[in-house]
Amino acid sequence: MTELVPPERLPEWVPGRVLLASDGLGWRHVGLRSYHYRGQDVIVPAMRDFMLVGYQAGATPMQRRFESRWTRDRLGPGAVSLLTQAQKAHWTWVEPIDVTHVYLSPALMAEVASEAMDRHVAEVCLADVLRTEDPVLTAAIALISGEARQQGLGGALYVESVARALGVHLLRRYASVKFRESAASGGLSPTQTRRIVEYVEANLAEPMELSAMAAEVGLGATAFTRRFRKSFDQPPYRYVVSRRLERARRLLAETPAPIKTVAAACGFTDQAHLTRLFSRELGVSPAACRRASRSA
Repeated sequence: MTELVPPERLPEWVPGRVLLASDGLGWRHVGLRSYHYRGQDVIVPAMRDFMLVGYQAGATPMQRRFESRWTRDRLGPGAVSLLTQAQKAHWTWVEPIDVTHVYLSPALMAEVASEAMDRHVAEVCLADVLRTEDPVLTAAIALISGEARQQGLGGALYVESVARALGVHLLRRYASVKFRESAASGGLSPTQTRRIVEYVEANLAEPMELSAMAAEVGLGATAFTRRFRKSFDQPPYRYVVSRRLERARRLLAETPAPIKTVAAACGFTDQAHLTRLFSRELGVSPAACRRASRSA
């Protein structure tokens, strides 16, 4: 299987001077890098992420071979090129240019597509677009670039919001989608069910967001919640609470750990939170449960 190259390694194939980068800013599923390039004849490797190239300064004739077909155009400020994920391409240009790359992860694009279309998405593919002048694309690139420079309050959340809107626009104008076959019941597939059970068990001690659970199986939050209910006969929140209580019951019975330690190990905010839910759901306090297990 061909290795998919992360954005930070692209200069190994396409040398250029980095002008701006989002490395280390804590963004999820979105990345940005701006470069100054001299004229080059290069092979861009199969990239891990979808890539948008916004042209900022300079203008040059550009040739690109994408799946054995050459396209040619003149590119300068205001133009945008698209390169789909996992696609090798041959690029040739002669004049110096400044460009901004915006990278969108396959997980983000699949989640946006699943949520927008309310179906299981197997694959998203961007069209072969060497040149478009699209104000929505150029505005999104400018917003993400501005955040990389300014690093304002809530930057990661802000960038992800812009990226999700950008993903919807790409789906409307430039992308094709392949769908997975849904489970006959309309619930999660056996593979998705196994993955979400493993994910919950591995993360019981941590805060668990619905969006993260949905992303684990490639769905949007709305579709995930509906399909989860059909597969588990309860909403995700109730399932997570039940698994936390079961782990707490086992730890109380099998270990001497203090109740507050058990609470933390099972993802409860504090001992009082554990006691309240334990008593409500199981009809006994954690302390009484421990005493009963020791006398049995």
